[in-house]
Amino acid sequence: MCCTRSLINSQLAWISHELVAKSRRIWHKHLCKQMFREPEEAALSMTECTQSSFEFSGAWSRSVVARFDGGKITSDGGGLLLREVDRRIGLLNRLSECFQDGRSQSRVRHSVREMVAQRVYGLALGYEDLNDHEQLREDPLVMLLAGSADAESALAGKSTLNRLELAGEAGAEDRYKRVHYDADAIDSVLVAVFLEAHAQPPQEIVIDLDTTDLPLHGHQEQRFFHGFYYHYCYLPLYIICGEHLLRVRLGLPISMPAPMPSKR
Repeated sequence: MCCTRSLINSQLAWISHELVAKSRRIWHKHLCKQMFREPEEAALSMTECTQSSFEFSGAWSRSVVARFDGGKITSDGGGLLLREVDRRIGLLNRLSECFQDGRSQSRVRHSVREMVAQRVYGLALGYEDLNDHEQLREDPLVMLLAGSADAESALAGKSTLNRLELAGEAGAEDRYKRVHYDADAIDSVLVAVFLEAHAQPPQEIVIDLDTTDLPLHGHQEQRFFHGFYYHYCYLPLYIICGEHLLRVRLGLPISMPAPMPSKR
């Protein structure tokens, strides 16, 4: 009886061992097949995309199509989505109308709308420095986003964009800076965009006023040393409601005691 039980236990142990071993062999075989199968077979097993291209609004009698088989062309393709959004709300057109162009129009090569769009899209794509536009001005995608007159003419250079940003408010006189902005008009555009975003008047709105530092690395005008952030910066004041910017003004320097340097 004891011998029979020992035999049965041994057989069961052997069977379980064989099952485990067999399952391991099957798994290893499956794994090797997955790792070393032909590329065509692997491609067929992958999930297939049902849409191979996306069409956007054309320009210069050309179609604008996003595909997945064109190689490495640009990493800023998301700008096309921003362009479609702007076509719906007309933000850049309304923003450019807030500028007064005192230049001789017969000699103008870059319109205010084009320069504003070039700068705004550059910031949205992560190009904060004006020096970047020495290369971006000839980038076909940036030219498309800015609304260049044709595909061969480069956009404005860094010096032209710099004059646009430093021109100041309307009424300032400078022979080299003929384009000025109307701060009140820009505020009205921002408020209008906020109101248009609501189909029904909200029952309650919360206005948030906040400042943030913009670090500076040169000797820009109106810069000052901020004791809390411990560097030279601008300190703009933002008035925000939810996700919408309603107004922004460059904050005045505030004297704050600088913290003692760390001894570590």
